[in-house]
Amino acid sequence: MLYTLKNDCLTVKISDLGAEICSVQAKNGCEYMWQPEAGHWQGHAPWLFPICSRLYEGRYTYRGRSYEMPGHGFAHTSYFTGMKVSDTVLHMTLTENDETLRMYPFEFLLTVTYTLVGDRLLIDVRIVNTGREELIAGLGAHPGFRVPLSGDGKFDDWYLEFAEECQPFEMTLSRDVFWTGRRRRFPLENGRRVRLDRSLFAKDGHFLSGTGSVVTLKSFGAERAVTLTYEGMPYLGFWSEPTDVGFVCVEPWHGLPSVTGVVDDLTTKRDLFHIAPGGEQRVRLEMQFT
Repeated sequence: MLYTLKNDCLTVKISDLGAEICSVQAKNGCEYMWQPEAGHWQGHAPWLFPICSRLYEGRYTYRGRSYEMPGHGFAHTSYFTGMKVSDTVLHMTLTENDETLRMYPFEFLLTVTYTLVGDRLLIDVRIVNTGREELIAGLGAHPGFRVPLSGDGKFDDWYLEFAEECQPFEMTLSRDVFWTGRRRRFPLENGRRVRLDRSLFAKDGHFLSGTGSVVTLKSFGAERAVTLTYEGMPYLGFWSEPTDVGFVCVEPWHGLPSVTGVVDDLTTKRDLFHIAPGGEQRVRLEMQFT
């Protein structure tokens, strides 16, 4: 089922499958979100919960027991319950079920609230521990934006620009696309800019720390842009396919892939939330479409 939020600036469509943003259109019809094409990535903007990326051997351990879980967890393949509050507000909720408990032995309430305000989409994510033991979870956003927007220019005319000068570190990936456990400086143009180029994605994406909390997808010759605010998320990834395809994903994460060769124990896996019984963790993201 698709839910529609609408105001004088934007029309947003959100699916109950994964609580995923499927479309964001301006009044003139400009589509900001990637619309999947045959033979290419089939997502729009999946949510990554309770892990980001992949587990080594597809499994982890917890209290002496081994659990299998697919890459990016299960939220993106789960149906959420939707409640449309108004033309501009939508609540989406997911709780544990028999299937999730086989992969992830925790009781939880995951709520994603979308609020449309002018040309901005505000996204409030709430993870509530409804069980009797500490809840351990990661969270990531994986929105894919069309490049070029409105057909303005070519893919490599576009770039990501951080709001402030920064000196980020990149989490280096192994050949099998797990984290090596090491990091290195990632050079930016003028201390703020990453130009998009197909060669960037020859192996996979890039995952950076120390980028601040605001990034804009833009081009020197285009009026359209997308600004993403991701306060409280320690990593920002960007990914596309190395082939000639018209999207880039810009991904705030609270979590990382497993270290290559290491099956994680969930209690010691880094960069996860640890939420006490009855407690909650909140994350707020914002997308501005201009």
